[in-house]
Amino acid sequence: MTGLASLGRTLGFSFAAGINLYATVAILGLSARYGWVALPPQFQAFANPVIIGVAIVLYLVEFLADKIPWVDTFWDGLHTAVRPLGGALIAVAALGQAGPGMEALVALLGATTAAGSHFTKAGTRALVNVSPEPFSNWLLSLGEDVFVLGLSVVALRHPVVALVISIALIGLVVWLACRTGRRLWRWVARAPAA
Repeated sequence: MTGLASLGRTLGFSFAAGINLYATVAILGLSARYGWVALPPQFQAFANPVIIGVAIVLYLVEFLADKIPWVDTFWDGLHTAVRPLGGALIAVAALGQAGPGMEALVALLGATTAAGSHFTKAGTRALVNVSPEPFSNWLLSLGEDVFVLGLSVVALRHPVVALVISIALIGLVVWLACRTGRRLWRWVARAPAA
């Protein structure tokens, strides 16, 4: 069960980090610092008050940036490398003590998971930005915040459930990417040669 729990936390937190890295780090840090749930010792890395404070400040900046059309797209562009890297670091922290090969494998898993959720979020946001009204952007942003909080809490309290949710979400992201790729390929193939 420990392996499944570790994988559930790894995938759950990495997926959440791809959507909102700073909220995920803040939740991890606050949970580890105040003992809201029993966490493995490796999560104490996030309990540092400086890490928690910086994560909360950056979350507030992201909270505001996500509510402004096109600013959110710019913000997502800046985080194209940051969120996957954060997902990799969280995944390695969730793993605990392991050999270098296993750490590298888990880092790749965390980075790939975070990148998938990040690109899905960024693509969805770019599509919503063409809407003439700001309310859909605000609702989507608030929904993302609630989702990250919910997935993080599930990963903390019920990591095996988080594993199932994460695998389902990863499958959905892969399916959407394949479908989008096929449509794009058909569109390019139909375009007349210039």
